[in-house]
Amino acid sequence: MAKMKSSLTNMVMILVGFSLVIAALLAWVNHITEAPIAAKAEVALANGIKEVMASNDLKVTANDTIRQAIDEKEVVFVVHQVVDKSGKSIGAAVESTALGFGGDLKILVGFAPDGTILGYTVLQHSETPGLGAKAQTWFQKSGKGNIIGMNPAQGNLVVKKDGGQVDAITASTITSRAFLKAINRAYNAYIERSLNQTTTVEKGGK
Repeated sequence: MAKMKSSLTNMVMILVGFSLVIAALLAWVNHITEAPIAAKAEVALANGIKEVMASNDLKVTANDTIRQAIDEKEVVFVVHQVVDKSGKSIGAAVESTALGFGGDLKILVGFAPDGTILGYTVLQHSETPGLGAKAQTWFQKSGKGNIIGMNPAQGNLVVKKDGGQVDAITASTITSRAFLKAINRAYNAYIERSLNQTTTVEKGGK
């Protein structure tokens, strides 16, 4: 009986030791890969900003986080303020998220100073391959649901099925609605940031 108890104890100790070694290895691997992954993401974001702002000659002057309560849930936006080589503002690239058919749909959209949409790219999605995933190209200038050059200041962008002016992705109305919701939210965050910035400047001048 004592021998069986000893064997069980040894097995438990071996399993615990094995688990600790695996945990340590995973932590080490995570530590080693964390920096390269972060660097890769930073480069991808920088390239994305150039893409949606339709310019390679620009500089990001601020990365502001905007938090809004939407449908009783906190939604976070990041507004990347952008200037040209002379230091003149050319608008901002905004990270925005909305719930799609398969999960969060995250985009980066570029706005001119007056709110006109310059470009966009899909940063993350969980939509159905071949259908919802078409959002990356469908709403581009060459796509059927082109939104480039439109301005949400003239009214929220909505799919035609809901009485709006944008052609939805074929058989993917839910994804299209989510995409346009993310665009409209991004615009609102951009305007909020612009208003806050103006208020700060005015207060600073007094």
